[in-house]
Amino acid sequence: MDVLQLQRKLREHQAAMIREGFLDDQFSQLQKLQDESSPDFVIEVVKMFFDDSENLLNNMTRALGQVPVDFKQVDAHVHQYKGSSASVGAARVKNVCATFRNFCEAQNLEGCVRCLQQLQHEYSLLKNNLQYLFRLQEEIQAAGGSIPTIE
Repeated sequence: MDVLQLQRKLREHQAAMIREGFLDDQFSQLQKLQDESSPDFVIEVVKMFFDDSENLLNNMTRALGQVPVDFKQVDAHVHQYKGSSASVGAARVKNVCATFRNFCEAQNLEGCVRCLQQLQHEYSLLKNNLQYLFRLQEEIQAAGGSIPTIE
């Protein structure tokens, strides 16, 4: 595949991620911070988000498995994850966190467990989509092209 096709594919994939609500404008803002002095800025930030996500999801799972459940502790993890997801523009993850926090406040275990499952699902979809986006960027750069800016 030539550079122009890869660039088109990259633009289309990112536009679809925004259209489908995976990403919001915050992700575009992150991209604007990337330049020649920090060419891997977005990938590095998102990899930190991936690491954080895995830890927080594991912490939520453990906390919801305790008897009795400490809903304040669960909510603290969810609150942290909501902030983390908002900072990278992970809109659908952030929105599930908002609902999850409501269930924590109501001390609704069933609702919390459903939200955790939904969070795990949304995170998995987001991670797969972002990894594909980054692979396209790597292919473009390997072929000597530049990463197109997406508005």
